Amino acid sequence: MDILKFKDVYKSKHINKTVNFQGSVVQESRKLKDYLIERTKPKGIDVLCSLKHFAIITYAVPSERFQGIFPERFQLDTVEIEGQQMGLISVVPFIDVDFTSAVFPFPKFTMGQTNYRIYIIDTETGERCVWFLGTTLDSWTLAVPRYLWNLPWHAGKVSFDCILNEENGLYEKYHMETVSDWAAASLDLVQSESNIFNFTGFPDAESALVFLTHPLTGFYRRRDHKLGTYRVWHKELEVKPAKLISANFKLLSDLGIVKVSEQNKPYNVLIEPINEFTIYLPPTVIE
Repeated sequence: MDILKFKDVYKSKHINKTVNFQGSVVQESRKLKDYLIERTKPKGIDVLCSLKHFAIITYAVPSERFQGIFPERFQLDTVEIEGQQMGLISVVPFIDVDFTSAVFPFPKFTMGQTNYRIYIIDTETGERCVWFLGTTLDSWTLAVPRYLWNLPWHAGKVSFDCILNEENGLYEKYHMETVSDWAAASLDLVQSESNIFNFTGFPDAESALVFLTHPLTGFYRRRDHKLGTYRVWHKELEVKPAKLISANFKLLSDLGIVKVSEQNKPYNVLIEPINEFTIYLPPTVIE
């Protein structure tokens, strides 16, 4: 299924009727079953990978902080918190394990990675998706996405120090450190037996989880300033809540999106020990 056909299917089945492209967005009830699509059979250079120590650290900040970051084609997908429209931005660290071709026998790679993404709406299709600020990658393979496809990917030394309790599946320790000129980062998380989600601005937990964990399309500004897009596929992510102990994300403070003083107070933190993604390649150049 190519990107245009995918969007037609999405538009016909999944557009939220409360989207108002001239104003705020009302987050209404969503069911994950309505957003699960059949996996398109991989071909060509499509990639299959498992993401280990997968976390989503999300911040809710005033919507005006996102002005000028993405083209006018896209609208910030906001939530209302204490009477104010807030935009959501997530930091997503993980280790790519068994990163390999989804089609052909190919060597498998392991590498640390951290993604930075903003939740947006494509006003041309109504699809909820993400705007990628960029990625740090700890691998020599960075040359392919950065120079061949002009993706906003940057070098970084990414390390994880995690202790997962095998009996209850919860993290007793989760530490991530990224050494990078572009986006240095440090993160400490922990989990407890409490499995209560807290998603202010959404009618229920399932609606929020669809929003945060199931955007399958991303857009970004390429290094040559053209607009690019990509697609992924994954099944339902079985994330659980976690507690942030400390965090420092240089990119978010450098851009003025999340101040240093705010970074220890996330909107929400989610973790899944491992999951599997299909990545459809190469990315598409739009303009």
